[in-house]
Amino acid sequence: MRNPILILAVLMFATGLAAADKKLVHCFYFTVVDSATPADWDAFAKATEALPGKVPGLLHAWQGKLARPLALFNVDAEARKKLTAGEKSAPATATRAVRQHGACMVFADEAALKAYAPHPAHKEWEAVYSKVRVAGTTTLDFQ
Repeated sequence: MRNPILILAVLMFATGLAAADKKLVHCFYFTVVDSATPADWDAFAKATEALPGKVPGLLHAWQGKLARPLALFNVDAEARKKLTAGEKSAPATATRAVRQHGACMVFADEAALKAYAPHPAHKEWEAVYSKVRVAGTTTLDFQ
């Protein structure tokens, strides 16, 4: 399911489903590993699609390339400290990360999401996931 339009439609459906049924939609976006092979991506897609049958309370899962990559800008600690304290601007050294891919999962409720992290199937999935992404994600949860 790598069609960006289809991914957007599914995300809109899932967030509507979560709002109507009090389910939780857990989405995360990540930076891809440039050296990931087509076999790595196929394994990631299959592992993601198989999760709902393995984890109690995980109802749906899908992944795909973002239609619009998300650029994140991070500033150094000193500038962050000044800005957090309320200053309007601060000289900074900044880095940029681009999230090109993502996944979403629909859980029955927040308790199911909490139970997912230590589940053995999640640990197996993480081993496959680690081959296609740079460490670090941008995560959003919808209720």
